[in-house]
Amino acid sequence: MFSTRPLAKKLASNAVRNYKVAVVGASGGIGQPLSLLLKLDQNVTQLSLYDVVNTPGVAADIGHVCTPAKTKGYVGPDQIHQALEGSDVVVIPAGVPRKPGMTRDDLFNTNASIVQSIAEASAKACPNAMFLIISNPVNSTVPIFAETLKKSGVYNKNRVFGVTSLDVVRANAFVAENQNFDVNKMNVPVIGGHAGTTILPLLSQVPGAKFSDDDIAKLTHRIQFGGDEVVEAKAGAGSATLSMAYAGKFFASRLMSAMSGEKDVIECTFVENDLTSAPYFSTKVRLGPNGAEEVLPFGPLSAFEQEGLDKLVPDLIVQANKGISFANK
Repeated sequence: MFSTRPLAKKLASNAVRNYKVAVVGASGGIGQPLSLLLKLDQNVTQLSLYDVVNTPGVAADIGHVCTPAKTKGYVGPDQIHQALEGSDVVVIPAGVPRKPGMTRDDLFNTNASIVQSIAEASAKACPNAMFLIISNPVNSTVPIFAETLKKSGVYNKNRVFGVTSLDVVRANAFVAENQNFDVNKMNVPVIGGHAGTTILPLLSQVPGAKFSDDDIAKLTHRIQFGGDEVVEAKAGAGSATLSMAYAGKFFASRLMSAMSGEKDVIECTFVENDLTSAPYFSTKVRLGPNGAEEVLPFGPLSAFEQEGLDKLVPDLIVQANKGISFANK
């Protein structure tokens, strides 16, 4: 069963393996706290931090944390190959952040080229790594990354993930608050995509919950637009960086646990599949040593959820095709 229980408890029971993890975009608002959290993971023995500026300082700072992972910073295009080479897991929060009034789609023109260049470098330096894409808009950047790997003949659909864990993290937090549940025991599946109304929390599948129609409407909207809530609260000073860092670390740790042999590791993630007519879709996925080992059906939906699904799938197709077209132009 997938969950967002405290990381330390999950990690304590896992067989510890030695993994090199690269963070691309390590100097940014998500990258710095994400890198710090990854430094705490006992599965990480090498932490490679890359960005176009400031990474040596970030690496020096994080390197003073007394955990086993050896940390090194790389800066600029001339050093990206060395940063990525030999990586088992590559986590990618690179790109410009959202600002007030911006949609994820507004980020496309800048972030699309950034993600494409990272994919090109990854195809050469670490083609067999697991790639965890945080850079928005995920609904388009994942297809860009995949298409770029295809051009180099190294694409493996089981190793490319759009990180949608923040939607699950928010759903667990908001539902626990609404229902007065223990947040550590929450398992709210969130399917679809990772932007606005393409995000579909399956509140009908929360055991023991008693939602009014008003609860369902408000919770669904809040989960879908939680990023806007943070952007507005920060008043132009940033976006959802800290919660995204937590969610990115959570998914990376769960994946590494599965790579190390832990069984029944199931998390929602945005991957290529044929559950719907959209080429990429976030759903529950069984993770294992080879990455996405089984894409699981999302189960029965309420009428409200089915309506949401029917509306979001065409949007996912358009957004995926936008990324595919960009990568192949």
